[in-house]
Amino acid sequence: MTVSTFTILLGGHVVRTDRLSALVEGTRAIAADSGMRHAATLGLTPELWVGDFDSTDQALANRWPHVKRRTYPAAKAATDGEIAIAEAIALGAERLILVGALGGERSDHALQHTLHGLGLVEDGFEVMLTSGEEEAFPFAKDSELELDLPKGALFSVLGFTALSGLTIRNARYPVHNFALTFGSSRTISNVAEGPIAVSLKSGRALLLARPYDLTGA
Repeated sequence: MTVSTFTILLGGHVVRTDRLSALVEGTRAIAADSGMRHAATLGLTPELWVGDFDSTDQALANRWPHVKRRTYPAAKAATDGEIAIAEAIALGAERLILVGALGGERSDHALQHTLHGLGLVEDGFEVMLTSGEEEAFPFAKDSELELDLPKGALFSVLGFTALSGLTIRNARYPVHNFALTFGSSRTISNVAEGPIAVSLKSGRALLLARPYDLTGA
């Protein structure tokens, strides 16, 4: 059965890469405010454009006159990104690719995307955050991630809580059934030996990978 995948275009930094282009190809898309500027770069035509449009200039608005818009007031109880994600879920999304969720001018938004992604994972959704150069995967207890990385690519596992039963396979610094104390940097800057697998028995974490950064090779 095909998983219903939506690309959510957010306002952060994006670089078009081969991995990102392949990832979003054929997906349905929803843009959040200025995230629409990534649509042409990635060859996507969103089916919906939401937000208060306070960061959308007239040139961008004129470029996409036929995309359905849903306008919200600036004084609202959710970010444009969260609204876009909610719209995707209402349309049946099971897997969410949050493009432009990392970096950018607003670190508060980037952090919120990460936390929201973790909450969505705990609710049973598949979630990935990406800038094209970096890829992030929230994961929680009793979960396993498999990620196709080239040999020498850098990656880190960041614990949002204390972690137990953490296992990292096919890496320069593997761990098995490891307990990571909250705030520890023990699992930062690991190096993939090729495709990696990470599993966790308890806790909340984020795997952040840099597929094009082969400085660890």
